Amino acid sequence: MSAVLLAALLAVASAPSTRAMWLGRLDPQQLMGSWYVLAVASGEKDFALEKATKSVEGVEVMLTSQNTLKMRASRHRMERCHLQGVELQRQNSRWVFGNPSLGVLEYRVLGTNFRDYAIVFTQLEAQEEAFSTVELYSRTALASQEALGRFAKWSRSLGFLPQQQAELQRDFTCAHKVFP
Repeated sequence: MSAVLLAALLAVASAPSTRAMWLGRLDPQQLMGSWYVLAVASGEKDFALEKATKSVEGVEVMLTSQNTLKMRASRHRMERCHLQGVELQRQNSRWVFGNPSLGVLEYRVLGTNFRDYAIVFTQLEAQEEAFSTVELYSRTALASQEALGRFAKWSRSLGFLPQQQAELQRDFTCAHKVFP
């Protein structure tokens, strides 16, 4: 498992570097607001079995005055919608946040145009399981072809197999529980 995480981190470091450099110049305020999570690639143990039952999720991202990301999310787990809140502290980079005490080792924006989509990488540790995810955030209920293509490219470059990737079902009930 640690070899998979190492490979994922190396892929993040070596994947489209022009995009990563481009992100370094942008203001994190641009990530704020409401996002639909329309697609997910995950190394979580049971993801491949559960992905057919997962619906679109919602995330509300806020930046506090202490430069922490405050996130409210509706996550579709085991055929139920769970609401959760988390605060992530800025790490050594403008675009890397985390909170190891909550199991969020790394939260990083891989690519975005901020108008329509963001590709987000998260490294998690939960219940003795360490895994990573790539999520496609979209400002609208439908992702553009550009966003879907970039999500697929990042997922492949980070080593996610086709069975570890899913476009989420177009049921927005869970997503709308988090939006104001």
